[in-house]
Amino acid sequence: MRSSGILMPVFSLPSPYGVGTLGQCARDFVSFLAQAGQSYWQVLPVGPTGYGDSPYQSFSSFAGNPYFIDLDDLAQDGLLLAEEYQSLPWGENLTQVDYGTLYIQRFSVLRRAVARLQIKHPQALAAFCWEHHGWLEDYARFMAFKEHFEGIAWSQWPDPIRLRDPQAVEELAQELAPDIIFWKGVQYLFFTQWEALKTYANDQGISIIGDLPIYVAGDSADVWANPGQFQLDENLAPTEVAGCPPDGFSADGQLWGNPLFDWEGMAQDGYRWWMERIAFQFRIYDVLRIDHFRGFESYYAIPAGDENARRGRWRPGPGIAFFNHLKEALGDRPIIAEDLGFLTPAVHEMLAQTGYPGMKVLEFAFDRRDSGQNLYLPHNYPVNCIAYVGTHDNDTALGWTQTADPEDVELARTYLNLTPKEGESWGMMRGVWASAAQYAIMQMQDVLGLGSEGRINTPSTTGDNWKWRAAPSYLTPELAQRLHQMTRLYGRLPQ
Repeated sequence: MRSSGILMPVFSLPSPYGVGTLGQCARDFVSFLAQAGQSYWQVLPVGPTGYGDSPYQSFSSFAGNPYFIDLDDLAQDGLLLAEEYQSLPWGENLTQVDYGTLYIQRFSVLRRAVARLQIKHPQALAAFCWEHHGWLEDYARFMAFKEHFEGIAWSQWPDPIRLRDPQAVEELAQELAPDIIFWKGVQYLFFTQWEALKTYANDQGISIIGDLPIYVAGDSADVWANPGQFQLDENLAPTEVAGCPPDGFSADGQLWGNPLFDWEGMAQDGYRWWMERIAFQFRIYDVLRIDHFRGFESYYAIPAGDENARRGRWRPGPGIAFFNHLKEALGDRPIIAEDLGFLTPAVHEMLAQTGYPGMKVLEFAFDRRDSGQNLYLPHNYPVNCIAYVGTHDNDTALGWTQTADPEDVELARTYLNLTPKEGESWGMMRGVWASAAQYAIMQMQDVLGLGSEGRINTPSTTGDNWKWRAAPSYLTPELAQRLHQMTRLYGRLPQ
């Protein structure tokens, strides 16, 4: 069934408190999607962010981002008083997230809420902790220990804690018991609000597409608590790290720095850690996009300590065996494969064997040297794919027309018949809606007609990413009506 949706990070929603949340701003966006005839809301990873504020570098594969907890909803539930948060400074720019301010302000407010939560709902909190014990205990200890050691990476903690000596870990956990309870309480608040929001969305016919990074951050509870799942030496330091090889866009390649999985070891227990990770994602999302899908066929390994990706080499991944295990363990689940980047025939074959839809990005289509053969041109899209004008790693549609090679932009204008009257961002979206792709997902910035000021992320850069927020008055009936009209015109309304 043809359908469409909008990509909008939670942090990009407007709220009075510095960042988008799971509260009224999210419910307003869901209602807008329903009015606009959409079927999907795609979000970026919703885990707690660390260095660089990237949602793809999270302290945990399971935990939720404390910043997304809505303070007004906590007040409604009797866990906060208005004067405890409404008068605090949350950042001066309403269209940019100020992560420094959030870090300073948010946790003292949440400590008040969790203190009241322990008094008002001790049984509900205890039940949540028991239900999520498999990941929550390690995560809460990790965060409490990290705070105790003044925020340094776990790889720099004292050896008894870094190497998880049972007695040392237990003694420190006893000493930091109130802090560990706090971090558990934060997760209770997040998931209580998330489940309420997801129910609200599903009741209005909106399914949530989540995003699972293939790799986890080196400084994470995942690696600290499960070092045997990764390629680490006897001192628990990575031997090689993740990245991408040099290409036409980057002579040095991309050095991501994530620890690599011990795929051979994981295969021995049927990829249990991975199965639990993906099963958990389907508790919180309706559809799951698996990032860097090609890394399951083969992955690029860079010697640890290198300053760039030039000396990396390709190593075999688990291949189709992984996805066969996944289907045996969890059944057929709605999964999207992020199959962008350098692809080999083996990657294409693995994607075909899974049956998952791959991704098509219109901004990659207009290379004037391809003579209509580019697979990202809409007339070449298969039905079983999910199509975008651009993703969070690309410029907005309008930004692309202003910064890409002028001859490529001219080709796009000719191919799509872009006109100032329609608006170039809307013309590019039209090209995706009109394609054969089963799913069409647009960035909210393109719906709003924003230029490069609305870009979410520029890969291989730090400092200016993951900050864009919509202006408070961004949702209008006229915009919903225009989206609905285009969705209906191209046969993508919900049935």
